[in-house]
Amino acid sequence: MMIPPLNPLHVFDVASRHLSFTRAAAELRVTQPAISRQITTLEGFLGVRLFERDRHGLRLTSEGEEFQRQIAPAFRIIANATASVMTTGKAEPLKIRVYTTFAAKWLIPRLPSFYVNYPNIKLNISNVVAPIDFEKDKVDLAVQFGSGKWPGVETELLFKDVIQPMCSPKLLKRARLAELDDLRKVQLLHSHYRRADWPDWLMAVKRPDLLTDAGISFPSSVLTYQAAVEGVGVAVGQPFLLRNEIKDGSLVPLFNAPFERPMAHYVAWPKNRPLGRKARSFIHWLKAEITSSLALYS
Repeated sequence: MMIPPLNPLHVFDVASRHLSFTRAAAELRVTQPAISRQITTLEGFLGVRLFERDRHGLRLTSEGEEFQRQIAPAFRIIANATASVMTTGKAEPLKIRVYTTFAAKWLIPRLPSFYVNYPNIKLNISNVVAPIDFEKDKVDLAVQFGSGKWPGVETELLFKDVIQPMCSPKLLKRARLAELDDLRKVQLLHSHYRRADWPDWLMAVKRPDLLTDAGISFPSSVLTYQAAVEGVGVAVGQPFLLRNEIKDGSLVPLFNAPFERPMAHYVAWPKNRPLGRKARSFIHWLKAEITSSLALYS
């Protein structure tokens, strides 16, 4: 099957529509000599002249007219197919998987900013605690917690996992929580999916003896933090995700002892699936917002 070089073929299609190398160069954003070179290449491949000049300017030869008549519909088909695919791609939402706590405490309050910057990108946000499986889950991006080293997955760091006990001002006043030993006087609040928070933090401050079987466990961090706001007890919270509560005074960090754990939050996507424009836009926005948040409260 004889197919000419595609770039000269495209140049010929444009030049034959305009009957002007100069206007073809403007449409294709190249120089007029570049157009001439591409046409010469095509004529050499075909073995015929496609254009000639007369006193009226540039015109197609009889061979050029016949060639243009036959290839023009093919380029229209390609253009229509391209427009159809791009329209479908724009309409398809970007599918993102995030943790409930990250969505509720950080992402959702900032989504208006995303839509201001990217009004044509639709988001489909889901939340599941289980690790993402890009082979099974129909998801484009995920915010995941861990080491950042998962097989078959590309990642970019979002923020470190810093934890610190915190409680409501009324509990702080009532229980007079000034020293670590004062934790014995209150309920320790636990999140089912962050069961290591209290053990890790108490080990970091060299007081594992303060960990007991007593306390209250909740099925999610969102509920654990809300219980802390209501004065039920003391929770180990993530200051980055609870800055609104800290700022408005509904939660107070305790003991001036934040602890950075070795794991972190990452945005992740499959290695075997190249990032599309929408995914790149979301990652760019996400990292910029997190950098701004970290700078604002540092």
